[in-house]
Amino acid sequence: MATASDLDRWVIEALTDLGGEAPVPRIAQHIWENHEAELRASGDLFYTWQYAMRWAGQRQQKAGRLIKQTRKWALT
Repeated sequence: MATASDLDRWVIEALTDLGGEAPVPRIAQHIWENHEAELRASGDLFYTWQYAMRWAGQRQQKAGRLIKQTRKWALT
């Protein structure tokens, strides 16, 4: 069962796999393609995971791990 904190790791994993930067929808697609089963088993998070993913991006930005650009995120 996934939790919102798993999304922090998955955002970084997605950006790494996508070459260090990607549009936000592509990051969401990568997370879905690689963690669909965990998301489906995550209770209420299943209905809000894309919103929670954006908060994960915010936490990663504050931690200095990514930069939010217009419509895309990039690893630092």
